[in-house]
Amino acid sequence: MDETEFWELVDATREAAEGDPEEQADLLVDRLLALDPDMVLDFARHFEARFNRAYTWDLWGAASILLDGVSDDAFDSFRCWLIGQGREVYEGGVHDPDSLADVLADFDEEIDGDGEELGYAADEAYEQLTGTVAPDLGIPPGASEPLGAPVDLESDRVLAERYPKLWDRFRG
Repeated sequence: MDETEFWELVDATREAAEGDPEEQADLLVDRLLALDPDMVLDFARHFEARFNRAYTWDLWGAASILLDGVSDDAFDSFRCWLIGQGREVYEGGVHDPDSLADVLADFDEEIDGDGEELGYAADEAYEQLTGTVAPDLGIPPGASEPLGAPVDLESDRVLAERYPKLWDRFRG
């Protein structure tokens, strides 16, 4: 599975789920079950690489504004959700987190921002296909600390200055 196929699966399931991350995860498992186990592992590698790439202070600050505060676990779920939003939103968010204010048409913190189940879709599909737990993906483990300069997630002033568009739209 190449990168284009990965994003096509993400987009197709998001559209079919009408943006509901839990429904998207269920649909993703169903679609992955139609593939062979090696393709499922390829999907998992693409997902994990993007999950690790999004482990940045800049993105954590943006998530903190969108969700009115974000713990470690909630940030993991947010990164899964961001991948589930598709290539354009993901790449824009990783490159310039403040740009999420421009590309998120609607954002409901009760539903959006939590894509934890998306992070387990490939593992679940692999296990159903093979009856065994997915092997190690061969991807170096992600950083133990977020990449980039730390952001004071507790300071409204810092967040408002660093993410002016997100702050104005979601907290201002």
